[in-house]
Amino acid sequence: MATKKVKKVETPIDQRETFVSIQKNFADSDVNVGEKLKVLYDLQKADTAIDKILQLRGELPAEVETLEKEIAEIEATNARILQFIDGMTQTINNCKQDILDCDNQITKYQKQIENIANSREFDSLNKEVENQTLLRQIAEKHIGEAKTKIMEARSDIEYNNDMISIRQADLQAKQEELANISQATSKEEARLQEEREACASKIDARTMSAYERIRASVKNHLAVVPVYNNNACGGCFNTIIPQRLVDIASGRKLIICEHCGRIIVNPDAE
Repeated sequence: MATKKVKKVETPIDQRETFVSIQKNFADSDVNVGEKLKVLYDLQKADTAIDKILQLRGELPAEVETLEKEIAEIEATNARILQFIDGMTQTINNCKQDILDCDNQITKYQKQIENIANSREFDSLNKEVENQTLLRQIAEKHIGEAKTKIMEARSDIEYNNDMISIRQADLQAKQEELANISQATSKEEARLQEEREACASKIDARTMSAYERIRASVKNHLAVVPVYNNNACGGCFNTIIPQRLVDIASGRKLIICEHCGRIIVNPDAE
């Protein structure tokens, strides 16, 4: 009777997984441990070389992005100020029309005063003239205030334009510096990216997830390291016990540093 082949059930990847938690999965893989260790170490070497290229650029990409955002924000502020000026200009036009209307009303009431027959009408029309005169004064005051605000707003735009010119000069200088560095390293970076992708394609998703998590959690971004000074972890530099050193030298076992959780490999293992 033929034995049924048991299908391996893949458990979902936990983003908190480390190399320690995937040791069994690592050993059960169809690819032998030695080959996987070699691929992981090659992946780490490619990533380390890419990191060095990125270090050459330093903070330039972030500085360029910051300057671009700052210029965009100042330009947006200028756009809002121009809208404000348009609003104030419309207020002035409305007030001017109000003044004309008041003047017409005052002229009308004054003509009526010339032909009135009693004191009650005289007082009533005089009151209307006073009201229209007051409304006219209020409109003139609003015009004066609006003109002052427009002058201040235009002064703000001039200041902002000066700031834009300064920031644009800084941006151009940093963009040119970044372009020069990128041009000098682009071919090497492209080659390293190809190497990285080739290595990553040979690594299962669970191991890759743990690798990326360890890299992101440590300052030197080293998830796979060789032995340092013949007896220490190349990541945290803590001493490795002799038996583990033997296992690392063989290149046939997945050895995890008990202090930092990195994979320790022997690059020279067959």
